[in-house]
Amino acid sequence: MITTRRLTTTAALAAGLCIAAAPPASAGMALAGSAPLMITTGAGDGTFAAGATDRRSGPTAAWHTCSLGPEDEEGQALDAAGVECGDVTVPVDYAKPRGRTMTVAIARSRATDPANRIGSMIINLGGPASPVIGVVPLAREAMGDAGARFDLIGMDPRFAGRSTPVDCGWQENWLPRSSGADRESFTRMVKLAKDLAKRCGRSHGADIEYASTANSARDMDMIRAALGETKLSYLGYSQGTFLGAVYTQLFPQRADRIVLDSAVDPTRPGTSLLRNAAPRREAALAEWARWAAARDGEYGLGATAEEVLATVNHVYTASARQPLRIGGHAIDDTIVPAAITRSLSDDATNGELAETVSILATAARGGAAELNEALTDLLSSLLTGDESALHSAQTAIMCGDAAVPRDPEWYWHDIQAHRAESPLFSPMSRTITPCAFWPATPLERPVSIGNRVPALIVQAEKDIDAQLPGAQALHKALAGSRMVTLEGARTHGVYLFRGAGCVDETVNAYLTSGRLPTADLRCAEGPTERMR
Repeated sequence: MITTRRLTTTAALAAGLCIAAAPPASAGMALAGSAPLMITTGAGDGTFAAGATDRRSGPTAAWHTCSLGPEDEEGQALDAAGVECGDVTVPVDYAKPRGRTMTVAIARSRATDPANRIGSMIINLGGPASPVIGVVPLAREAMGDAGARFDLIGMDPRFAGRSTPVDCGWQENWLPRSSGADRESFTRMVKLAKDLAKRCGRSHGADIEYASTANSARDMDMIRAALGETKLSYLGYSQGTFLGAVYTQLFPQRADRIVLDSAVDPTRPGTSLLRNAAPRREAALAEWARWAAARDGEYGLGATAEEVLATVNHVYTASARQPLRIGGHAIDDTIVPAAITRSLSDDATNGELAETVSILATAARGGAAELNEALTDLLSSLLTGDESALHSAQTAIMCGDAAVPRDPEWYWHDIQAHRAESPLFSPMSRTITPCAFWPATPLERPVSIGNRVPALIVQAEKDIDAQLPGAQALHKALAGSRMVTLEGARTHGVYLFRGAGCVDETVNAYLTSGRLPTADLRCAEGPTERMR
């Protein structure tokens, strides 16, 4: 997920929410859901959608003011920015398009250059299930002249944000927790995953089986029809790149300008996404350790990269023996990897990570330590109910996208088999998740991506959350695409967030002209530098 800290016309930072991944199921495994395909998607020509979106009555948007009451500051800000909010009624189950319905909330900022208007563009920040409505005015500002030619549409995905919600009442969350350093920690995560799944089954058992990326793509096409558009443009980040790819697969004739930033591997749907993320995270940590060692006088983590990594290892092993006490919180070995990865996701937050490790190291030595902003945000997300609705919706979509192994022992053996290559990150990437106990089974097989719909893929070379091999896999699957790679950058979210002139100019040129670059590009950091 792209977490927006600053979204301006110049540079912005985006912190990636790390998705702890379980490996995909293979033959002979007991699965959390292996139901036959129930929803027809057609042959990639939009035939399924014709029955759902082109009915005689047709979908419509019920427009209204964005503010939902005197306490709704976000809605008031949207109203002040001239944004329109609306609800589009969609089927809960697309196999029964005239059955039960739900609403998907949208927000529209109309094109500020109506004479040269191109159409509507949906913006998605990943997650999956990240609410987007509130950032529409920021996107309008950041996109400048290119965005002026589009109606910018924020869509809160089904079950998230202002759409018909799912909230399982979680007081503790698994994402992005680790299975930790030993069997005892793994057992705690099994217990947590089982409890979270049980809570969702008890509160939303009749609905959560309809949470999936494929259904979100179908919702997008309902929105397209409700807006009166023949085609739809799309800007998606992180997990939103998979949603955009699924849309091009299900509705190829309706896809206009498609930008997929920080792309994920389309062959690894659901929680399998980051199964192999650990080695590249290790490489990023080593790179950061060299940075921190050069600043030992400021942070005191070690004068060499080896000493800095030893400090990190000491923190992890100490937290496994006994949780670190910081600011009234207990930080154990299921949380330490998440604390490190949070700031490791962006090279612009190297200093934040150094500060975090310094705090953790002080606590590991038994000293008094206070939380910084990064740790405060992480612990609020993991150990309280503050983000229960967001985590519930994210998990429901991931569990609905693909079946996973059900046997906890499978995860334990898989972690053990990979622990040596990355003691810190493998138990995080391969952890057990609530999907292993999910009460609903996936209603359809994952959508297989393979088409020639034009799209522009944007990727930071050293992104650890949406890694380069995954972006290259998406590029291959979308045979009509071009790819722009930002060389040497470790960040998650490039266009509008990094301030890389080559990337921004390339994307803006494509959005305004509809013409992709003639070849893939490799960009350097800086205002306008470019190389082939």
